[in-house]
Amino acid sequence: MTESPATKPANGDVCQRVKNGLKPDRNGLLKSLHRCHEQQPKHHCHPEEEEEVHAASHHGSLYNRSFIESFEETPMLVAVLTYMGYGILTIFGYLRDFLRHWKIERCHIAREKEEQKDFVPLYQDFENFYTRNLYMRIRDNWNRPICSVPGAKVDLMERSSRDYNWTFEYTGRVVHDVINLGSYNYLGFAENTGPCADSAAEVTIKYGVGVASTRQEIGNLDRHEEMEKLVAKFLGVESAMAFGMGFATNSMNIPALAGKGCLILSDELNHASLVLGARLSGSTIRVFKHNNMQSLEKLLREAIVHGQPRTHRPWKKILIVVEGIYSMEGSVVRLPEVIALKKRYRAYLYLDEAHSIGALGSRGRGVVDYFGLDPCDVDVMMGTFTKSFGAAGGYIAGKRELIEYLRSHSHSAVYATSMSPPVVEQIITSMKCIMGEDGTTIGLKRVRQLAENTVYFRKRLREMGFIIYGNMDSPVVPMMLYMPAKIGAFGREMLKRNIGVVVVGFPATPIIESRARFCISAAHTKDMLDRALSVISEVGDLLQLKYSRHRIQPSLARPFDNNVYEDIDD
Repeated sequence: MTESPATKPANGDVCQRVKNGLKPDRNGLLKSLHRCHEQQPKHHCHPEEEEEVHAASHHGSLYNRSFIESFEETPMLVAVLTYMGYGILTIFGYLRDFLRHWKIERCHIAREKEEQKDFVPLYQDFENFYTRNLYMRIRDNWNRPICSVPGAKVDLMERSSRDYNWTFEYTGRVVHDVINLGSYNYLGFAENTGPCADSAAEVTIKYGVGVASTRQEIGNLDRHEEMEKLVAKFLGVESAMAFGMGFATNSMNIPALAGKGCLILSDELNHASLVLGARLSGSTIRVFKHNNMQSLEKLLREAIVHGQPRTHRPWKKILIVVEGIYSMEGSVVRLPEVIALKKRYRAYLYLDEAHSIGALGSRGRGVVDYFGLDPCDVDVMMGTFTKSFGAAGGYIAGKRELIEYLRSHSHSAVYATSMSPPVVEQIITSMKCIMGEDGTTIGLKRVRQLAENTVYFRKRLREMGFIIYGNMDSPVVPMMLYMPAKIGAFGREMLKRNIGVVVVGFPATPIIESRARFCISAAHTKDMLDRALSVISEVGDLLQLKYSRHRIQPSLARPFDNNVYEDIDD
């Protein structure tokens, strides 16, 4: 680990460094943070000799561990070629639209009926331009049907297309034993054998599959009550309640917590469910730069000083909304600093632990456990059962008064059908396994195995020369592809070699930041990871994806553009 030569002390020991500005800064620290190099021998080098810089930061009063999170800047040539690639695809897209309009090329897209030609268009052609001309070219990389348990290996149903991915036909062949690097099965509980599967089967025989009622009516089972008590105990809070859908847990509960006259401060990379919930609430929404505490504190100061627009009355409440692990970036929230800010400015904190619960912390209790913090400092703890627990649904946890309020005011609680009994049993059994209440250490071993697999996989990819984003302890591992043509090519080449991966492009990511996203599991053996790494290296050489120049840009010093962000007022 080396120290950047282009550092600028701020309020003591913070090291700042500015790059070429290709990418907005989405990480930042409070000015009181400092870089920790005490254990590293210091030496001086010229900028061209610098190989690698990691952000390993902690604050004596906030962090009890090193926080290692780094991002490598996009190479200038790669950025230019990526923009050129999208430009060429756009030009050809308009040409093909012209040919379709004059019926020279067959058109597969949904179109308005002739008798409705004077109606306001139901299908907006321009809005679907990307889908028609770019997405359809690589559509075969998504929605692949599997016909097995989504464990460390899966079986895929083979399909083919005769019309350039507009429609698919199944060949009847099954591709067996594909190494699964795409599922959120962090702790390996998505399985059809073992105690979880056995318990779910027993409960299905006793209770059936469906409840056919809401919790408030006649759909409140004893297993629901037991699960919620167990979740509260697991998280270390007073009370908790569960919902049948993770997405609705956010989108339907935020409107119950905030409304007109409230201010929501949302991280720019928050999940769509959080964004939708904030918009449905009718609150004023302001977006702060990703994981950037300076940006968040600036918005908090302005909110306190100026109050509401026009009237300048104080906000009824200020709600900070963040995630534990960001699913596209692989970064971990700077929770100690967020809590410090929310206490300083007397705001409320809503923490979404969809990806971090079970996957972080020495006991698998999420990002709060990871940083060794008090769960009571988080006002609203949200998480899902769909990932680490191998089930479905989500939860809200916190003080008893909060949960009692949501039971009668949350649309997701009042109107939604109760969770399926076998799903509830899967959650109870897997959670008890993690807590060690099943009398074994299987859960704890899986938590440790996931941490080991994550560090090993990230380290090897970085050594191979790939550009990897995110926190070193995050099981979500984004590997940068950049160019649009390489999105489809990477997914196809990996599948040819029996490795299943998820590839992501615009609009799910910024236009020049297409990537492959690997999700590491405790169920992956070292042999599986080595096999996958070997194939990734082979395909990386084939497609020339090893962009890294071993100049890692620290997350606390990435440049940002103040013009990219905007406030959303109600």
